[in-house]
Amino acid sequence: MKFVDEATIEIVAGDGGNGAASFRHEKYKEFGGPDGGDGGRGGYVYGVADPNLNTLIDYRYTRRYEAGRGENGMGSDMFGAAGKDITLRFPVGTILRDQATGEVLHELLTPDERIVLARGGDGGFGNLRFKSAVNRAPRQKTVGRPGERFGLQLELKVLADVGLLGMPNAGKSTFITAVSNARPKIADYPFTTLHPNLGVVRVGPEQSFVVADIPGLIEGASEGAGLGHQFLRHLQRTRLLLHIVDLAPFDDGVDPVEQAHAIVGELKKYDAELFGKPRWLVLNKIDMIPQAERAARVKDFVKRFKWKGPVFEISALAREGTDLLAKNIYQHVRQQQRTEQPDPAQQDPRFAQDD
Repeated sequence: MKFVDEATIEIVAGDGGNGAASFRHEKYKEFGGPDGGDGGRGGYVYGVADPNLNTLIDYRYTRRYEAGRGENGMGSDMFGAAGKDITLRFPVGTILRDQATGEVLHELLTPDERIVLARGGDGGFGNLRFKSAVNRAPRQKTVGRPGERFGLQLELKVLADVGLLGMPNAGKSTFITAVSNARPKIADYPFTTLHPNLGVVRVGPEQSFVVADIPGLIEGASEGAGLGHQFLRHLQRTRLLLHIVDLAPFDDGVDPVEQAHAIVGELKKYDAELFGKPRWLVLNKIDMIPQAERAARVKDFVKRFKWKGPVFEISALAREGTDLLAKNIYQHVRQQQRTEQPDPAQQDPRFAQDD
């Protein structure tokens, strides 16, 4: 299935039905009085976060979604039926914006979360509503109100705990294959990854985290080089970034330090907040370096890169060092989750539960 992370659609809630102006006609009752019923309300448009979806492909081809119109009121005190509601399903992590203003209307971050996107119009009043002691035969009626309608911009940002950064062929896809159940395309040419891939990494019973692999970046991605840097949006909700570097490139003229600096530069150009996220350095393809030279090669890279954070040496292909890295990632993610949870000591005592 094609991965689509942007779409524009039009949603139209149903109009309300019109009220009826009618009078009762029965034998031996010449002045039966008003009996016009109200119109039915228009159908609503709802949105639901569906954890089984991972793309906006359905909204790329069908652009207009319209709920049912409310039925008109009728005589004999018959009220019109409400219009049929419709429900649109989106992947978890979808941002919904008003197309005209760009305002963020909703962010669907919780599985099965249900929201109202557009409200149907109220039905009009029939003349039965206007009956009074001084107006025994009203002929007034009102039309139904129009339902809400507007353009909606959809943007998908995948939900993951950890994001992978790196040049094409740095080994990101091999790494996510080694530690998770994801099976992205792996080949010996650049840009084999054309869309984000998600994988669940399990380090123990009920101990897991989600990792996201995005297409590789190259220098000049912010100007459109390679596949550009628009896929970086899928890392904005992560808690940790892994900067994967190919420490043993096939081309002797390629300097891993320069490539690493280029990735950091593109990250900073795209989003300062994303640049400020916790980031670990992962030196990959360590198995391609003779054992006697590894320590010196790693030390030289860290020194020239001027890196002060955590450093991990792995071989994603040989799965060397990947288990240790996964366990450390889980501990970091778990600690971040604890930090984000509200402090019980600051909880309002009115809502505290008794033991």
